Amino acid sequence: MLKLPDNFLWGGAVAAHQIEGAWDVDGKGPGVIDVVTAGKAGHPRKITFDVKEDEYYPNHDAVDFYHRYKEDVALLAEMGFKSFRTSINWQRIYPKGDESTPNEAGLQFYDDLFDELLAHGIEPVITLTHFEIPLHLAKEYGGFKNRKVVDYFVKFAKTCFERYKDKVKYWMTFNEINNMMDYTNNLFLWTNAGFVLDGTEENPEEIVYNVTHNILVASAQAVIEGKKINPDFEIGAMISHVPIYPLKGTPENMMAAETTSRLRYFFPDVQVRGYYPSYMVKYWERNNISIDALSGDDQILRDGTVDYLGFSYYMSHAIDTELGKSEAERPNIHGQFPYQVDNPYIEASDWDWAIDPSGLRLVLNRLWERYQIPLFIVENGFGAVDKVEEDGSIRDTYRMKYMKAHIEEMIKAVDYDGVELWGYLPWGVIDLVSFTTGEMKKRYGMIYVDRDNEGNGTLNRSKKDSFNWYKKVIATNGQDLEIE
Repeated sequence: MLKLPDNFLWGGAVAAHQIEGAWDVDGKGPGVIDVVTAGKAGHPRKITFDVKEDEYYPNHDAVDFYHRYKEDVALLAEMGFKSFRTSINWQRIYPKGDESTPNEAGLQFYDDLFDELLAHGIEPVITLTHFEIPLHLAKEYGGFKNRKVVDYFVKFAKTCFERYKDKVKYWMTFNEINNMMDYTNNLFLWTNAGFVLDGTEENPEEIVYNVTHNILVASAQAVIEGKKINPDFEIGAMISHVPIYPLKGTPENMMAAETTSRLRYFFPDVQVRGYYPSYMVKYWERNNISIDALSGDDQILRDGTVDYLGFSYYMSHAIDTELGKSEAERPNIHGQFPYQVDNPYIEASDWDWAIDPSGLRLVLNRLWERYQIPLFIVENGFGAVDKVEEDGSIRDTYRMKYMKAHIEEMIKAVDYDGVELWGYLPWGVIDLVSFTTGEMKKRYGMIYVDRDNEGNGTLNRSKKDSFNWYKKVIATNGQDLEIE
């Protein structure tokens, strides 16, 4: 039977802004997500830039992890977690982002959280910023369009590295750093980088790529500073990876899939290798894109390469140059790219996300062969509407089936293919606010939280059927995946 190494890091993942709540407590300042309203499928979230009295902002309260973390950590420990991924809310540490000294109450909260995790034998896996930029930096500086914000991020990173150097070993700089390439969606630009496009820009791509350069420099510089503070830190990148399949094996489709995939690889190509790939340099030349790099930036990118690559995997996409719409024809819809089509060989979730377990094995192999550094699955999961039965049970067999199929493919990649994989952290182990829609009904967790889309509910926690199933999976190191 195929198996995983004994030190495999089983656990789960969340983000501070989607779980903590307490958005204005203990000195915390507002962040970019705190001015993003609720939405739902077909009705995107709005960015209001200021908090409006007549709007509902689900992240303000989220599921109140800030006050309930001890209860939640105890549940994670009961499941047998070896590791737990969350983020440090930047504006808890620097409420505006440009202060000279950090907020001690914010620092102490994460001290207490990490102590609680470690007391239960759970390794913290920490993202420095997971769509969490102080609102002041976005409004007053233009976010990462402004080179000054690079310095503010590096200062924030150093503060965290120094404070938690003996408590946190595994770090990541930016969450899903490559999502800002979907610059038709201002939500990603706003939350990833603290700016929006208003449609009047002469060359919006040039702006996005210059912001990208600043973020890549910020990430590399943080790695450099972190290694000075503790050489034993493991500091990684974190990307969203969605493989692209040619629907038919025509030469045109094969080449289209290859060139379209470059946007999947661009960020890790830089963060792992330390320089801009030639395909991107040529793209900039063809499209008259000039990068305003400073002297020494090339060296920073070379010196600040990452130790491992964390990634999220939820779905795959397909393209067909005959059936799909070209760049000029395609509608302005999040997630689309030229020639994208539905894949008839793959089922989809209620939110039209393709369910493709085999794609995870493919991604693991491609990333391992391309980069030859350890990999870490830090997001994977199934968003669904959960029904609470009269007896209080939640029979989420669909979630267990999804995870079982993906874990099976993951184990094949490790033991059959030889991929070096550190761990598996499925997304949203405790129900939280969905990033894309702001909903609570799109649930990923194995721990149910009594809260609805309008913010009603007791916030009480309860175990879904998947709770005990995942507990068994961890206890057997992935050997027993049977669903009863």
